Amino acid sequence: MSDIDNPEIWLTRARSSLARAGQGRLDEDILYEDLCFDCHQAVEKSIKAVLVFLKEDFPWTHSISKLFSLLESHLKISDELRKADLLTRYATKTRYPGEYDPLTEDDFKEALLIAKKVYHWAEETIGLL
Repeated sequence: MSDIDNPEIWLTRARSSLARAGQGRLDEDILYEDLCFDCHQAVEKSIKAVLVFLKEDFPWTHSISKLFSLLESHLKISDELRKADLLTRYATKTRYPGEYDPLTEDDFKEALLIAKKVYHWAEETIGLL
């Protein structure tokens, strides 16, 4: 089995993104936008881990709602988990200078909480606890 077909490897990558985000703003040069990107990546990789586990093909997309829609024929996705779609904007829009309001500590805390919930859901779904 190649790494791309191994849900445990996807969860390892998700856990790494989550751990990096979880360290928070260690100094003032770290932007909340970058921490929120790491939260998005943790969510995206967590969902893709479940898709790989279910042997469901998926497109290379950053859209959380699109990834969840692929799971709907296999699993019920709660409204609480669907809140993760808020993080999709952190995948592209806030990664580079542009037209957006700077993110705040509250934005980051919300993103981190959501990312943790999705990661733990994916871990439980795959049965690796």
